[in-house]
Amino acid sequence: MNKAVVTGASSGIGKAITNRLLTLGYEVIGVSRSVKDDDFNHANFHAVTCNLAKEEETIQLCQKLKKENIFILINCAGFGRFEPHEALHVNTITTMTFVNLTVPMLLTNALLRSLKENEGYLININSIEALRASKFAAVYSATKAGLKAFGDALFEETRKSRLSITNINPDMTQSSFYDELRFDVSQKEDEKLLASDIADAVAHILTMRKGAVVSEYTLRSLHFGIAKKSKK
Repeated sequence: MNKAVVTGASSGIGKAITNRLLTLGYEVIGVSRSVKDDDFNHANFHAVTCNLAKEEETIQLCQKLKKENIFILINCAGFGRFEPHEALHVNTITTMTFVNLTVPMLLTNALLRSLKENEGYLININSIEALRASKFAAVYSATKAGLKAFGDALFEETRKSRLSITNINPDMTQSSFYDELRFDVSQKEDEKLLASDIADAVAHILTMRKGAVVSEYTLRSLHFGIAKKSKK
């Protein structure tokens, strides 16, 4: 049974992807600071608790996973804060950069040999912000653009192998991502994405002919919508 690693597996897009991989018959190692085995109640799911905002914990995770035989790595964990740049706390800047960009690079570094040997898949769950410039999103957009550049360059670097590398760039997706933000996705079905839409994209990538690679996968809602939260 092929083994997958999914970061951010406890909620939102990561949880939807984990459920889909289990349905497709993969063994999944789900990484999150709060994940538990009974979150999925599945014999092929294994929870690994790790606070990916902590460098020491992340390095220990990399050392642990390096011993595993991994077929799929899905870098999904991440967060965003959207404020005027001068209003961001320095800890927010450093943590966002570490979680969104450094962690995927570290995990990929640890697992790349295994992924190449198994002719597997590296999938970065990126953001539409990797492709555009939006106000109040300078740091978040920079981390996502950096992750896209990392995936693109690694695709060229490993192209002689049979490793498939894809950047998925979702638009606003209904999830806990917005819990601490001042805005949320629209309540209209055609003005938002669902986590299951991104899981569908992952399933599509994994079921394509191995000789073809979707290196860039962008998902948009049919119409634009955003909901502002009332001030408390």
